[in-house]
Amino acid sequence: MIFFHLSDLHIGLRLHNRDLGEDQRYIFHQIAEEAARVKPDAVVIAGDIYDRAVPSADAVDLFDGFVMELRSAAPDAEIMMISGNHDSAPRVNVFRKVLAGAKIRMIGKPPILPEEHIEKVVLRDSFGPVNFYLLPFVKPSAVRLITGTEDDGTPLTYDEAVRRLIARENIRGEERNVLVSHQFYLPAGKKAEDIERMDSEIRTVGNIDEVGADVLSPFDYAALGHIHKPMKAGADCYRYCGTPLACSVSEAGQEKGIVLVEMGEKGHTSVSVIPLRPMREIRVIEGDLEAVLEKATDDYVQVRLTDKADLDVIDMQERLRLAFPNLLEVRRETLRGADYSAEVQAREDPDPFGMCRAFLGDLDAEETELLRSVVTAATEAGGE
Repeated sequence: MIFFHLSDLHIGLRLHNRDLGEDQRYIFHQIAEEAARVKPDAVVIAGDIYDRAVPSADAVDLFDGFVMELRSAAPDAEIMMISGNHDSAPRVNVFRKVLAGAKIRMIGKPPILPEEHIEKVVLRDSFGPVNFYLLPFVKPSAVRLITGTEDDGTPLTYDEAVRRLIARENIRGEERNVLVSHQFYLPAGKKAEDIERMDSEIRTVGNIDEVGADVLSPFDYAALGHIHKPMKAGADCYRYCGTPLACSVSEAGQEKGIVLVEMGEKGHTSVSVIPLRPMREIRVIEGDLEAVLEKATDDYVQVRLTDKADLDVIDMQERLRLAFPNLLEVRRETLRGADYSAEVQAREDPDPFGMCRAFLGDLDAEETELLRSVVTAATEAGGE
């Protein structure tokens, strides 16, 4: 059994207000080409299909084209995807039964009623069945009719809610089992602050959404989404594949790819990565103005100027724009308060965190994390 593990497509994402539609289409075409070459038995997308709960018409069209290209490239493959915390669960869930007939599983909602269970898709090869459990992003309050609540009526923790959902499934240990999930799984012995998180991720205040990765133990492989940097959630077979395309400057230099999973008989699972090459890299270029200008490129660039002397702001911006047509922002590393990012990037449709950061100017690390916590709390409150 061979399958692709993808996640966090974030279709419709804007990088410093730049539309990434062309870049995403380029990456999706690469994925389809690899599917045509490898002919996987399944393609798994572990959540955050879209960047927004209500995606634009262009984003929906781009996703539609990607699925059609995948289906053409691997006509016999089962395409399975779940909703993430960025997605609208009801929207992803639309036409769920109709699409299943075309071997496309779009699971937007986790089990909510007591008679419901985690969606299970069974594929077979010469070694027998492989059971895929498709668990969309879980909020404890949404599954309380199944999992119950605390004694005082408050929702369970994310950790306990996910544990109770998995525990009620009849997972046959003698068979091969795969979990597809979009949560923040924390490896044993790790603290949430030890896990490197990207600027493009939504993080909850106090990391209340963390789930102990030991809950994954019944599964032979866990195809995880939510963390944007490729990483393991403890064991080699419990993986975050990361985004297929960098979504923030903090992801500059990361190697992106498709996780290729090969499952032989029970207990024999191998994992490798098929590299993906973007149309344009995200780069951070640092130095004085003249040295920076010598590194002209069409890539997406954050410039960090180290000049100690004051610069002619208007002339500086013009020269940088000519050298870097896809300039994201300019930062001054030595002069607090001389951050020109707000002047460089447009503000037609900014994300709340980016808008606040641009308005407030140059923030240190502690101030940035405080701002992120406030925006997260306000965003989640609005979502509820």
